[in-house]
Amino acid sequence: MTSISYSSAQSSGFGALASAAGQDPFRYLLLLRFALFNLAAFTLFGMAWTQGWIARVVLADQTGLSVAILAVFTVGLALCAAKVWRVSSELNCLRDATACKGSWAKSYLREIRDRSAGSRAIMASALRAKVFVRIAVVRNIANSLVLLGLIGTVLGFIIALSGVDPQAASDVTAISPMVSRLLSGMSVALYTTLVGAVLNLWLTVNYQLLSSGAVVLVVTLIGLGESHART
Repeated sequence: MTSISYSSAQSSGFGALASAAGQDPFRYLLLLRFALFNLAAFTLFGMAWTQGWIARVVLADQTGLSVAILAVFTVGLALCAAKVWRVSSELNCLRDATACKGSWAKSYLREIRDRSAGSRAIMASALRAKVFVRIAVVRNIANSLVLLGLIGTVLGFIIALSGVDPQAASDVTAISPMVSRLLSGMSVALYTTLVGAVLNLWLTVNYQLLSSGAVVLVVTLIGLGESHART
């Protein structure tokens, strides 16, 4: 009998939540925002490619660090896309007034069943921590892009200064190789910094979209759990 009443309360709770979410009639709205932003970003990337700017950066960076930064960014973007899909799917489970099989909502409501207010507060804190720990990897990868760019800056200066010989400064024939080495090192320093900063910005915006969706999911789910506790 208790199980039946809990199931009916769960259904009514999801139904009330779906009504409250009626102000947002779009399915997969988070995923749509993610797709539109990255479509615009990839369009700009394609324009830079056609202008030859990407090839210029790759060829000027003799350390290959720019390619490594791009590879790390690609991994981060793929992880972000997977997590955006999961969070968006969880939100749609709530908005459709159905607890999807294996969803966080279903697990959370089962865990807080018949719990006291203090215990529910602890479970809510655990839910917040669990959700944001799962998406924090994207933020960490975004931050690592800046650090890799700074490493490229240091390497570039090392390359530039390694070709400078103060004792040969008076030798006209030695000046040209030193200047060439200096310019090569400065190119590495500037291009790797630029690549790291731009890709960090790109991935950080994606993380902010993901984080905003996670906040909505957690707040909504905790509110749903509290509404069940009062029924």
